[in-house]
Amino acid sequence: MGKQNSPAPGQIIGYARVSSADQNLDRQLAALEEAGVQKIWHEKVSGATRDRPELARVMEYVREGDTLVVASMDRLARSVPDLYAIVEELNDKGVVVRFLKEGQLYDAHSDATSQLMLGVLGVVAQFERALIRERQAEGIARAKERGVYDRAPAMSKDEIQQARDLIALGVPKAEVARRLDVSRSTLYKYVVTPDRKDGKSRQ
Repeated sequence: MGKQNSPAPGQIIGYARVSSADQNLDRQLAALEEAGVQKIWHEKVSGATRDRPELARVMEYVREGDTLVVASMDRLARSVPDLYAIVEELNDKGVVVRFLKEGQLYDAHSDATSQLMLGVLGVVAQFERALIRERQAEGIARAKERGVYDRAPAMSKDEIQQARDLIALGVPKAEVARRLDVSRSTLYKYVVTPDRKDGKSRQ
């Protein structure tokens, strides 16, 4: 298991993430606050990439002696290699990483057994996500058979508004699509095309 000693004497910092704008961060934020977190970064973006603005800010902000608290491993990374890389980068800076759900704590002195547990628990988190996706797919298939499946829109109202705000600020549409984890064709369908005037897309 990861070390269970007391956190290093620095700031206790939290990071929370959900994948889309219509998901709720409340449970994670409550858990982090209960854990005594002093400052929290949170974002609504896919964890499939390391290119996450708030995660980048956390990685830049933390200093030796700080403790980064995350509700669960899958909130920090969606793959075991990314999980290892992020934890290692933080530990190399002298930052302790604590996962609440798994009850694990990792620092620069974590031994081989701790590293093994990090990988094992990371794989378990991946497996749990795969099971959830499989159940969702089965539920959709059954709903389609009954003729009651109504596919949710690819972009929520909040995401559409966020995209419009970014475009208005001059952010390239390709970059907007990347930030919101949607394809450019989806972005054009929900944001650009509906705003066409006189047959021309808004630029």
